Amino acid sequence: MTDVLEGVRDHYRATGLTERLKTALAVFGPEDQRLAPAQLAGLDQFHTRGLAATTELAKLAGITTDMSVLDIGSGVGGPARLLAATIGCHVTGVDLSEPFVDAARYLTARTGQSGQVAFETGDALKLPFDDGRFDAAFLQHVAMNIADRARLYRAIHRVLKPGGRFATYDVVSKQGEPHYPVPWARTPATSFLLTADATREAIEDAGFRTLVWQDDSETAKAWFAQLRASGPPPSPNLGVVMGPDFAQLSGNLGRNLMEGRIGILTAVFEAASTNT
Repeated sequence: MTDVLEGVRDHYRATGLTERLKTALAVFGPEDQRLAPAQLAGLDQFHTRGLAATTELAKLAGITTDMSVLDIGSGVGGPARLLAATIGCHVTGVDLSEPFVDAARYLTARTGQSGQVAFETGDALKLPFDDGRFDAAFLQHVAMNIADRARLYRAIHRVLKPGGRFATYDVVSKQGEPHYPVPWARTPATSFLLTADATREAIEDAGFRTLVWQDDSETAKAWFAQLRASGPPPSPNLGVVMGPDFAQLSGNLGRNLMEGRIGILTAVFEAASTNT
């Protein structure tokens, strides 16, 4: 398990990321110029359908201004900043990658949201927070890197208040092995896809009740088709974060979707008062 964890960490190592971001963001103006969260959407949304997917998930989960939200696998902080900017809630992000956390803090300072959005380095299986701290938890395109799903979902349940909402937007397996590399894994060694049914079973076994359950694979396919038709993405984009092979990673994600090898799941759950 330690070797797998290191493999995942290496995949998201992103050496020198904050400096690369500073260089890329120079197109928006000097370092002391405040940026709007939407300006960063091309490089800080690590999931299919980007801003739209996060906005829709927040609505389905019933996120409101007075909530404390945990974003697990927060990357460089895009969804956390979006939730804080559009809803007004307080968001804490946690990510395994120290460079991502450093970059998230830098970008959040650039958007002037450091008082409302915070980030910590941590393992999703051992969340560094007290029991019952959060009103809601988000998990977007993260679980594919985690083999022990039962432990993951129990960890999320632990940090939620009774009745808290758990919103997930993730890649699930369908038919056949995916083509690699993909954005979450360059080889099968760090990819742990489950079917949608197995995902639901694991989450419910951890003490959650299903509120929303939908297959968003067709919507994701349409989004990828539109991306292909529109040509190369404008700069700055996720290539700044993931490196020069991002086009290949993203292309394989779209190919796997189109071929029915993977799907996209959107779901919202409610935390029971005690684990089952």
